[in-house]
Amino acid sequence: MAYVITQRCCNDASCVTECPVDCIRPTPDQPEFATAEMLYIDPDTCIDCGACVDACPVDAIFSEDDLLASLGRYREINAEYFRRHPLETNFDPLATPVRPPKSLGTLRVAIVGAGPAACYAADELLRRSDVEVEMFDRLPTPWGLVRAGVAPDHAGTKNVATMFESAFRRDTLQYYLNVEIGEHIDHRELLEHHHAVIYAVGASSDRKLGVPGEDLPGSHSATEFVAWYNGHPDFAEREFDLSGERAVIVGNGNVALDVARVLTVDPDELAKTDIADHALDALRRSNIREVVILGRRGPLQAAYSSPEFLALTHLKGVDVVVDPADLDLDEHSRAILDDPNIEPSLRLKYQLAQEYSTGRRDPANKRIVFRYLATPTEVLGDDHVTGIEFAHNELTADLVATPTDRTERLDTGLVLRSIGYRGVPVPGLPFDERRGVVPSEHGRVLVDTQPLPGVYVAGWIKRGPRGVIGSNRIDAEETVEALIDDFIAGRLTNPTGDRAALRALLTERQPDLVDRAAWKTIDQAEKAAGKAAGRPRVKFTTRADLLKAAKG
Repeated sequence: MAYVITQRCCNDASCVTECPVDCIRPTPDQPEFATAEMLYIDPDTCIDCGACVDACPVDAIFSEDDLLASLGRYREINAEYFRRHPLETNFDPLATPVRPPKSLGTLRVAIVGAGPAACYAADELLRRSDVEVEMFDRLPTPWGLVRAGVAPDHAGTKNVATMFESAFRRDTLQYYLNVEIGEHIDHRELLEHHHAVIYAVGASSDRKLGVPGEDLPGSHSATEFVAWYNGHPDFAEREFDLSGERAVIVGNGNVALDVARVLTVDPDELAKTDIADHALDALRRSNIREVVILGRRGPLQAAYSSPEFLALTHLKGVDVVVDPADLDLDEHSRAILDDPNIEPSLRLKYQLAQEYSTGRRDPANKRIVFRYLATPTEVLGDDHVTGIEFAHNELTADLVATPTDRTERLDTGLVLRSIGYRGVPVPGLPFDERRGVVPSEHGRVLVDTQPLPGVYVAGWIKRGPRGVIGSNRIDAEETVEALIDDFIAGRLTNPTGDRAALRALLTERQPDLVDRAAWKTIDQAEKAAGKAAGRPRVKFTTRADLLKAAKG
């Protein structure tokens, strides 16, 4: 019997170092790790010890004998990976991380942001050094996209927050939530109270379509919609027109699939999750019967991961529709599919699209329709969105989507663009406008190719908006490694203010500061309300309600 990694995999790679027979791939030191959709366990080498199960932060690993029907296909998915990448056993354990000598004293680090990248950086610092960490966030709640970005029906993925909560129990880490950098404390003052500052602020903006009509009422970013249904306090008052029967999503990454599920799944199913109450009420009144997902390239180049595409198979009351004509590949894509060395995940994407194209249809069901090789040219309407026009594309030899003169229109009252996130400038730091990141090398912020002493980045503001939650672990380790090297080498300036001085400063400037005890009070109140309703939690979705709960 072997263990199997399934859809929930977060690419954290905690399981890799725990495996006594080194049968989990790809490993963080392999090139393919950066683009892997998930990790895989070799069924022929696994010794059924269960060490990986205990290490997995999102409960993605199961004994093959315990796989639910909806996960059964992952037995073959894991095995297929190793047919393509035969396991090599000359594994060299990772080098023991360097720890600063005690003679250097306590390392003080401020982390701006409280999402996955920030939390992995904090966790690594707590493991590596005699350290005091202060974590800042402008929201009254921690966890970033784990709380406000992960789809409510992906409860297992949210379990990573439990791991962080457990790691942060000690007073060596302090929360300063509901604190705005630049308003309540600035960059210079952070450095006065710390040896170093790590900015892990994510990518809070989104990319534009750049077509006429995209600013009409009824046209929104998927970022806003996701934040709305997840109860982000900045978006709780937003309104979305769900009165029509069709919604169109531009872009076909995993966020697009999340949105399509939320718009089509039975609200009674969502009522078992931590979805925001205002969103649940709106979805109960929704008239949407069909969600069309437009992707600019073909089914082999779709941005969604094969596990998320496969998960749509098991939606109740929802048909997944692919036009067989969209599966007639051009010569360049056909060559990729016919290559015997094709990555299993790519072949699986195409196989799933074929299965959806021939699947049974129930007129009573809602529909998620995938359209490939489509580029929007205009969002239609005068005072409100009434439709969208798109051009049919062709792929060039280097797989670039080129619009043709063939266009098509779809009637819709709701258009959601889901074409990627983008970082925004951080006050006081350099910024690469083209890439939407803070320029850095191994996490050290650069000014004209030279490191800015004591200033570091981690996560999407460092590498751009790519990867899943667990991808931030390896990224954060690199940043912390650079920071600790600089501390040992004497490149960091000793702080002039201590913890008590920082606390006094922030308490004076922000009376509504949310610390560890206040966040715990919010957390317990949400969970108590959730328990009464048979849900994981019922979220407070306004700052006023969050701060009221924080005070008990």
